[in-house]
Amino acid sequence: MRSSHPRSAAVAALVATALATGLLVGTADAAEGAVSADPIRIHDIQGTTRISPLNGKAVADVEGIVTGVRTYGSRGFWIQSADDATDDDDATSEGVFVFTGSVPTVAVGDAVKVSGTVGEYVPGGVNSGNQSATQISKPTVTVVSSGNALPRATAINEYTVPAEYAPGGDTAAGGSINGLALEPSRFALDFYESLEGMNVKIGTSRVVGATDPYSELWVTVKGWENAAKRGGTVYGSYESQNTGRLQIQQLAPVAQQPFPVANVGDKLTGTTEGPLDFNQFGGYTLVARTLGTVKAGTLAPEKTKAQAANELAVATYNVENLDPTDPQEKFDALAKAVVENLASPDILALEEIQDDNGAKNDGVVSAEQTLTKFTAAIAAAGGPAYQWRTIDPENNKDGGEPGGNIRQVFLFNPARVSFTERAPGDAVTATGVTTVNGKAALTRSPGRVDPANPAWADSRKPLAGEFSFKGKPVIVIANHFGSKGGDEGLTSHHQPPVRSSEAKRLLQAQAVNGFVKDVLAAQKNANVLVLGDINDFEFSATTDALADGGALYPAIKSLPKAERYSYVYQGNAQVLDQILTSPAIKTFTYDSVHINAEFAAQNSDHDPQVLRFRP
Repeated sequence: MRSSHPRSAAVAALVATALATGLLVGTADAAEGAVSADPIRIHDIQGTTRISPLNGKAVADVEGIVTGVRTYGSRGFWIQSADDATDDDDATSEGVFVFTGSVPTVAVGDAVKVSGTVGEYVPGGVNSGNQSATQISKPTVTVVSSGNALPRATAINEYTVPAEYAPGGDTAAGGSINGLALEPSRFALDFYESLEGMNVKIGTSRVVGATDPYSELWVTVKGWENAAKRGGTVYGSYESQNTGRLQIQQLAPVAQQPFPVANVGDKLTGTTEGPLDFNQFGGYTLVARTLGTVKAGTLAPEKTKAQAANELAVATYNVENLDPTDPQEKFDALAKAVVENLASPDILALEEIQDDNGAKNDGVVSAEQTLTKFTAAIAAAGGPAYQWRTIDPENNKDGGEPGGNIRQVFLFNPARVSFTERAPGDAVTATGVTTVNGKAALTRSPGRVDPANPAWADSRKPLAGEFSFKGKPVIVIANHFGSKGGDEGLTSHHQPPVRSSEAKRLLQAQAVNGFVKDVLAAQKNANVLVLGDINDFEFSATTDALADGGALYPAIKSLPKAERYSYVYQGNAQVLDQILTSPAIKTFTYDSVHINAEFAAQNSDHDPQVLRFRP
């Protein structure tokens, strides 16, 4: 609990009068000869909601002790009320950020008086949906003394963080929570907001998001919360946001103090302490003044088992913008993963294969060089002499990195499976469904599914191919649905957050589902696999639309919940990559092969998926 700092009703009324009249806030005199009101404290600035009651007001001589100084990025420093100057309201933070814009001249432990303007800064801009961070800008700073003891750090742990994530909006689901009174003992987002700008600490915690290129990692202060089999935290529903997740950065620039490299399942041991910030990428973040030590775990990249002679192994892998300008090391690492970790699947659907000069935007759309280089690397790693089938997109019509022209590609092992050549499609011509010898067949193989549908505008069109394994036809549809770009973060002031990108994926899923139903109408027991980077969860409306009417089954649901993920984002291990099966594929084995998403060193940010079955 924060210590009490009583204020009489009369004094509070005087302060309220000063605020209402728009006077410079500091020591407010009601009239000549009257008793002075208490000076404005940090908790007065923060208030009991997300928006400061003094937003836009000038304040003078706000006292605090410097708890952290940031000399890079958004430059400034944090101050916090001394322990004997706090109030008794857990909803009001006792810390605030002072934005200087230039390298601050204060030091940790300085007692200061700050005058300036209170404001609400929204990282990412007002249209991002992000919550705001209360700050004092255009400051005038007076150092009163130095070397003071810091205010006691507030513990963030499994006992203090509530299990419920967020309150409902002001008006309805998806409304803003900005105006709601904070309930820090009930909601995790309120708890973190009540500590915004304050000196906080965590103890030994499990790493649930590996160190990224921006020198940050994620931990959970709730070791038991939806724990993944391999040490992460599984994101299993929109209602369970895993409240123990917390992003960790450090105050010191990396050039001065290297940030530790950690993988999922490692431990950040000891005490990590510093101000609690709110930033654009991840929301509430402990900016460590004192950073714990990483204790490495034993996590290793997985290897799936090889398919039996009579099993067809089909896989999907997002290779993250692969093009010939990438270093040979990336090609070799991806190739080694195909051979050693994926056991050389018979059919491999690739996403994010770029054209022959990558992001150079000059009209080139062929990926011949990219695929030649990749398949050669696979052969050099001891894998099969894969052949490929794909359709070049129209220039800059399929989204992704401008000029890169990403597309899906089928690799297949001709020693195990054959590709059924039919009239090849092109970027704008749709494949259809017919019957050949009583079996469902594609009119174009390879071909694109419904490419003129507006659902695919500026997005990758599905690639369909017909294969034969031991004389039995198998239709495979490779996908890369629209990304989640533009969606609001989990810490948005709208609750639940606005997922604007979902509308497009829903239309894309309906288009693919309709095509699969056409195949099943031609042959009820057709072997159909829909796979790829679906960019959505197994519990999402997108996946429900893909599976509509029993046309498909999301095979990742066959795994225990603790193993359902292919991607780690902000400490949540989640599903983006999927393989879905038609009803005829009743018996199969499924493996989400964890080789990238949990590790600081990645060849891609996605984990590949493998399904084995007997047609």
